[in-house]
Amino acid sequence: MEASNTTNNQTLFSPGQQPESKLHFLDYWRIIRIRKTVILAVFLLVVITTTAVTFILPESFMSMTRIEVTKEASDINPMLMSGQSTGYDPYFLQTEFEKIRSQRVLYKVIEQMGLDTVWSKRYHTEGKLKKNEVYQILKRQIDVQQARNTSLIEIKAYSEDKKEAADIANTIAKVYRELRLDQKRESSQRGIEALEKQMQEQTTLVDAKEKVVDKYRRELGVSDIGDFGFQSVMEPETVRKYEAERIQAEEQYVQLSTLYNELTNKSRLELRHALPTTSHDENLDALLQQVSKTEQQLTISLKDLAEEHPDVIRLQSLLSNINAQVEQRIDGLMIGMKSLVEARKAVVENLKKRVEDAKSLDAANMEKYRPYFKAKRDLETQQKMRDSIYIRILQETVDASIQKVGMVDILDEATQAVKPVRPNIPLNITLGVIVGLIMGFGLAFFIEYLDTSVKTIDDVERSLQSPVLGVIPQNVGSLLDEGPDSPHAEAYRVLRTNLLFGRKDASLNTMTVVSGGAGEGKSTTIFNLATIFAQNGSKVLLVDSDLRRPSLHKLFNVSNSIGLTNFLLKQNTIEEVIQTTKVPGLHFLPSGKLPSSSMGVLNSTQMREFVRQARERYDFVMFDSPPIMGVSDASILASVVDMALLVIQYRKYPQVMTIRAKQMVEKVGGNLMGVVLNNINISQDSYYYYYSGYYYDYYSKHDDDKPAGDKKNGEPKKAPGAGERAAVELKQKY
Repeated sequence: MEASNTTNNQTLFSPGQQPESKLHFLDYWRIIRIRKTVILAVFLLVVITTTAVTFILPESFMSMTRIEVTKEASDINPMLMSGQSTGYDPYFLQTEFEKIRSQRVLYKVIEQMGLDTVWSKRYHTEGKLKKNEVYQILKRQIDVQQARNTSLIEIKAYSEDKKEAADIANTIAKVYRELRLDQKRESSQRGIEALEKQMQEQTTLVDAKEKVVDKYRRELGVSDIGDFGFQSVMEPETVRKYEAERIQAEEQYVQLSTLYNELTNKSRLELRHALPTTSHDENLDALLQQVSKTEQQLTISLKDLAEEHPDVIRLQSLLSNINAQVEQRIDGLMIGMKSLVEARKAVVENLKKRVEDAKSLDAANMEKYRPYFKAKRDLETQQKMRDSIYIRILQETVDASIQKVGMVDILDEATQAVKPVRPNIPLNITLGVIVGLIMGFGLAFFIEYLDTSVKTIDDVERSLQSPVLGVIPQNVGSLLDEGPDSPHAEAYRVLRTNLLFGRKDASLNTMTVVSGGAGEGKSTTIFNLATIFAQNGSKVLLVDSDLRRPSLHKLFNVSNSIGLTNFLLKQNTIEEVIQTTKVPGLHFLPSGKLPSSSMGVLNSTQMREFVRQARERYDFVMFDSPPIMGVSDASILASVVDMALLVIQYRKYPQVMTIRAKQMVEKVGGNLMGVVLNNINISQDSYYYYYSGYYYDYYSKHDDDKPAGDKKNGEPKKAPGAGERAAVELKQKY
């Protein structure tokens, strides 16, 4: 059973099988609980400072005016264009914001309101404030921004005087509007002057062009009246007329020629059916009707009469005569159609000749009158430009005479504020609370990040690769004073149980407790652990081997005049130096006085002989030791005893020191059984409640079981308490 438990113990505490450490929400909550003093201090400091500054700051009032600003079009449009599209400018309003905050606007506001004099008195300055200084103050007291989801501009002014805030906002809007109007008037006036100058130059150029046109008209004899002179000279309509007639005649000729060719290729019988639909000849239609009527009479007569009958012979003769007339008429129509085709062809040829003649005449006239027409076109172009300039001058003159209020329209004038807007007490305090919390939590987590000390069991097992055998609460004193039913005693019972299960050999019965630095609680740990072993029926010898700073004799309230050093220096026997205590089975060996000439007494043959004799006389021998990082005594003790425990105080020393302490134990060949976490504040750190808090709740209501009287492996056995049973069950489970 013991071997099985030992195996389970190794499986449970094997460093190589440590689960990966992950940051959990409870880890954040643990940090907050531990650092709550820092968080609360920073929070209160920020909130109190914010509140104090908020109430100290002077009150400030805000007034706002809203204006509508439209983008003006170009002053001078391109020639012969009625208008110019401005398009969308995404930077227009931002540009106007900067204009409103510019020196050109704010300097005029300062002059109109006399702010340099007013503020000099308000701020008690020596002499009058400079305009640039007043400008910088005023610029900080105004805010220009775009109204949400609109193209309107909001001008906000802040001041300690509510009337002054309203006056500043209204004055800025008016000065900005006047500035825009002045700029427009100046621009329009400059444009009119430039247009008038251009008008004079254009008029002179038109007069010169008119003289040139008149000269060509006289020299060439052009009869040019009004706007139709070009047609009277060139007569281009004649060419177009002849060309249209030619095209029409050619289409008729092609149609008639095509029809004639189709009729020529038909048989005589087909012609009888086709000609009536194409020629519409009345004589041919009448003859064809007579043929049809005669054929009907002949057919009827043949039914009743013989072919030799006179009426039949008469009808046959009449039909032959009519058919002969039809053939003659068809021949005549075909001859007439042929003549018509030839006539149409002649007309087309004639019209082609007339078109060519007209084009030749036009080309000759164009060659002759080209200088005149060129001069006339230039004259007309210059006249149009002169007229456009004249119209533009009239337009700009009318526009300049009208006050363009619409460019900057003041929609809402600023009024005096009822309540101050600065400081915003609820907002400032709320921000102070938020910032205080953020800074408090941030500082707490930053301190936690810088703190490299041992904080959790995972820290120990991850950095030291050693199991944690016990978790000792904060403010643990002597178990002799607290009694065996103390909740603290159960933490040491768990430590004792884990230590016994962690032994590979039941004969290992000498141990020491070491620590990296001073004040980590190793003396209290070895004292209470020896007490627990004794209370459970073991015969225990507790040795105070911290020769430089002994402290265990104070817990027993005994003298330290004779002790371990006297035995090692062979001044007294082992029976003379060992003292009994009020706990049955627990003996105590004080350190004794250490002569300055015997600093290395622990590293002596006499010390090894003492350990051997004590191992034989007692079930367990426990040695207190100094800090292992300070002197060599702890390393010597770790090398001569069977087992060593490393005590680590919660959040005291960096992990590097703890790791170094473990390495020193292993370097001298010591058997490090595990780690004891000491001085844990269970009430603040809920992480450790599941390791120790249960026993406080349980043992405040229940007593431990009575110890049994049997003895196994050289150790008197007692019935295990609830804490020991819990540890055994945990090890059997894993």
